[in-house]
Amino acid sequence: MTDTYRSIAFTEYGDSGVLKVLEREIPEPGPGQVRVAVQAAGVNPFDWKVRSGLMAGMVTTDFPAVPGGDIAGVVDAVGEGVSEFAVGDEVLGSGNGGYAEFVLANPASLVRKPDALSWELAAALPSVVNTAYRGLNLLKLSEGETLLIDGAAGGVGTIAVQLAVARGITVVGTASEGNHDYLRSLGAVAVQYGEGLEDRVRTVAPQGVDASLDASGRGSLATLVVLTGGPERVVTIAAPDAADHGVHFTTGSAAEQVPGSLADGAALAAEGKLDVPIARVYPLAEAAAAQDESEAGHVRGKLVLVP
Repeated sequence: MTDTYRSIAFTEYGDSGVLKVLEREIPEPGPGQVRVAVQAAGVNPFDWKVRSGLMAGMVTTDFPAVPGGDIAGVVDAVGEGVSEFAVGDEVLGSGNGGYAEFVLANPASLVRKPDALSWELAAALPSVVNTAYRGLNLLKLSEGETLLIDGAAGGVGTIAVQLAVARGITVVGTASEGNHDYLRSLGAVAVQYGEGLEDRVRTVAPQGVDASLDASGRGSLATLVVLTGGPERVVTIAAPDAADHGVHFTTGSAAEQVPGSLADGAALAAEGKLDVPIARVYPLAEAAAAQDESEAGHVRGKLVLVP
């Protein structure tokens, strides 16, 4: 093995042009850490929001910064005191700076990869699965209720739709028209997002909406609050103006986590019970293009990088 590895890093906030290939020395895992040889890494909207500086007031960034956190790969070194995993174990989960050939990770943030999952699908799961489980848990949904998901064709949205439908919840999902048939195939009632959303939702859900999940962060919170009858059962994963509307912004704090969610989601995906479409796979060196596609919106499913 060589002494260096490639990562994608940025040294200042800006557009995707600030992302560069950076050679670094391969790190040794410290006590309680494992090193993962990355086989695939997930791309999330959070990645370009941090890179652009949109999250500067909420997220501390140390330069040079390596984006990403969703990884799937093979444990190739373990630090002192690690008993959960051994060299050669195939895993998926979260690591520090996923756009790289090697990543250091806390074993608690990893789960074993089911054999039936491809590397690309495994890397697509961590953030979207954990976030979807978390969002639904925070909304305290019950069978028979109606949930509105804004941005239902994206990564988190597609997982949340399927989990909610499986729990006996009626789901109204917003998306561009090209994604409506797909949402219907998942069991959701599909409506066009954007201006006029309130009227369209009231037409398809005259009984009303019990809870709303904003999975897009594109300015819908005021409408979601009106449709839900108040902010108490509205949760956003992406809107920086959440506080202005009295809406809870879920950041993934330890207190919000749903134990076992990633292992459960990975098992469902491996059994074919959870559909997670891969929109496109990019080489690691084309991370900028992947973030540009994510930022442009309208991605059905997940974007993935491979070293």
